[in-house]
Amino acid sequence: MAGLLWRLLLCLAAAAADLQLDEARRTLDLSTHLAKVSAELSLTNAAGTAASTFLLALEPGLEPRLAYLGVQVKGEEEEENTLEVRETKVKGKSGKFFSVKLPSPLAPGAKVRVSVEMVFTHVLQPYPTHITQSEKQFVVFEGNHYFYSPYFTKTQTTRVKLASRNVESYTKLGNPSRTEDMIEYGPFKDIPPYSQDTLKVHYENNSPFLTITSMTRVIEVSHWGNIAVEETVDLKHTGAVLKGPFSRYDYQRQPDSGISSVKSFKTILPAAAQDVYYRDEIGNISTSHLLVLDDSVEMEIRPRFPLFGGWKTHYIIGYNLPSYEYLYNLGDQYALKMRFVDHVFDEQVTDSLTVKIVLPEGAKNIHVDSPYEINRASDELHYTYLDTFGRPVIVAHKSNLVEQHIQDIVVHYTFNKILMLQEPLLVVGAFYILFFTVIVYVRLDFSITKDPAAEARMKVACITEQVLTLVNKRLGLYRHFDEAVNKYKQSRDISTLNSGKKSLETEHKALTNEIAALQSKLKTEGSDLCDKVSEIQKLDGQVKELVLKSSVEAERLVAGKLKKDTYIENEKMHSNKRQDLVTKIDNILDAL
Repeated sequence: MAGLLWRLLLCLAAAAADLQLDEARRTLDLSTHLAKVSAELSLTNAAGTAASTFLLALEPGLEPRLAYLGVQVKGEEEEENTLEVRETKVKGKSGKFFSVKLPSPLAPGAKVRVSVEMVFTHVLQPYPTHITQSEKQFVVFEGNHYFYSPYFTKTQTTRVKLASRNVESYTKLGNPSRTEDMIEYGPFKDIPPYSQDTLKVHYENNSPFLTITSMTRVIEVSHWGNIAVEETVDLKHTGAVLKGPFSRYDYQRQPDSGISSVKSFKTILPAAAQDVYYRDEIGNISTSHLLVLDDSVEMEIRPRFPLFGGWKTHYIIGYNLPSYEYLYNLGDQYALKMRFVDHVFDEQVTDSLTVKIVLPEGAKNIHVDSPYEINRASDELHYTYLDTFGRPVIVAHKSNLVEQHIQDIVVHYTFNKILMLQEPLLVVGAFYILFFTVIVYVRLDFSITKDPAAEARMKVACITEQVLTLVNKRLGLYRHFDEAVNKYKQSRDISTLNSGKKSLETEHKALTNEIAALQSKLKTEGSDLCDKVSEIQKLDGQVKELVLKSSVEAERLVAGKLKKDTYIENEKMHSNKRQDLVTKIDNILDAL
C-alpha cells in the first residue's frame, strides 16, 4: 500500500512538470474582511500522454488561513462543472498541494480552462491595531504578486479590489496601474514555478470585521412533525481595537463616529421558520426585527450595544421548522437533509462550529453524508420528556467556515414506527400507576401505634350511622301504615287495617329493639350521643301514639260513630303534632 502511494506521488510530480499555464488571470477581492481569490487558468498538456489531474499549490504564508477551495471547469458552451479536489503531497516540496481531477483526460497538446476560487480568513491585519471612536480603520494585506503555481506560467495578471480609494501604500512591482479602488499588476511573462514576490497593500477598510468565535447548532428532530433548531453564538469584532472611552452621545450625533463598528446585521432563516426567538443571559432582546419573505425569513439582529474592535457579544437564536420539508422516509428508512451551517450574516466567518443533531429515540444504523470533510465526535445520548434509553445525538465539529460552507448534509437512519406509540403509552401507564397508588394509599393505615381515641371515634361514627338508618326506616313504617288506613277508609275492609296494624307493631318493635341495642353500645363507649338517641326513642313513642289514634278515629268514622267534620278537624290536629315531632327527630339526627 505504501509503495502504491509513493508511485502515485511520483506520477503527480511528473504531471506537474508536464503541464503548463498559458495564462493566469487572478483577482484578489479585499473589499471585506475576507481575502477572496479567483483565478481563471488556461492549462496546456505539453506531455506525450494524457493527463487526468493537475495540481494546485497554496502560498506558504496563506496556508493556515485557507477556508474554502473550489475548482470549476468551463465547457464549450460556457457551462461550469465543479471538479473533485483532494489534498495531496509532492515529493521534495513542503506546503499544501491539491490534486484536481479533470472531467475527462486531457490529451497531449490539448487545452482546458478552469476557474479557481479560494477564500482566506484573518489575513487582513488592522494597522494601526488600536483606534479611537472617531478614527477610520486601516488594514494591511500581504500576499504574492504572482499566482503561486507548480507550473511554468507564460503570462499572468493580478487585480486587487479594495474596500475604498483611500490607500496609504502598496507595492509597485512592474509599474501597476490604479483606478479608484482597483490596482492592476502585470502582465508578467514567463514566470517559473513556485515564484514568490511580496505584495503588500495598506488601505482603509471599514467593513464589519465580525467573527463567530464559537457556535453551537442544535437540531432536534421529532417524528411528530417538528424540527427545533437552536444556535448559540459567540460573536467578536476582530477589527482594530477601540482605544479610549466610548461616547454614546457622539456615536448617535455624528454619522462617521465609530464608522467601523457594527450596529446590526441580518440573519437569513429558512422560509418555513416559525416561533423565532432571540435572547441572551439577561432575557429576550426586543430590538430585533423579523421580515417574512417568499423564499426566506430575514431577521435583523441588533445587539444590546454596538460592537467595536475587540468587543464581544453572546446570544441565542432558535426557531421551529415543519419536518415534512426536511425529513424523508421510505418505510423504516429515514433521511434528514438540512444545512450544516446556516447564514448568520453576510461574509460570515466561523472559527469553531459544533453541530448536534438529536434524532428520535430508537433511531439506529446512523450514517452521515457531508459535502465536505467534518470531524465526527463520539455519539451522545440526550434525555428529555418521556425518554427511557435516550435519544442518539450526532456530534460534528468543523473550524474556519465561510459562506461557501452553507450546504446540506444528509443523515440516514432507520426507525421502527411502532416506537412512536411509546410516549403515549408511557403517559397512560403513568396516570394508571398514579391513580392506583392513590387508591391503595387512602385505604391503608400506615400508623405505627394504635390510637384508642381515634378507634373509639370511628366506632361511635359507625354506630351513629346505623342509628340514622334504623330511625329513618322506622319513620317509613308510619307512612306505610297511613297508606293502609287510607285503603281501609275507601274499602271499609277491617282486615286491611288489622293487617297493616299488625305489620306496624311487629316491624316497629324489631327496629326499636335494634336502636336500643345500639344505644347501649354508645353508652358503653361513653358517648354523649346516647342521651340524644334516648330522646329520639321518646319522641318516636309519641309519634306512634298519634298514628294509632288516627287509625282508631278512622274506624269510628267508618262505623258512623264520628262525624266527618269532627274527624277532619281531629286528623288535622294529629297531623300537625306528628309533623312537629318528626321535625324534632330530624333535628336531633342532623346533630348526631
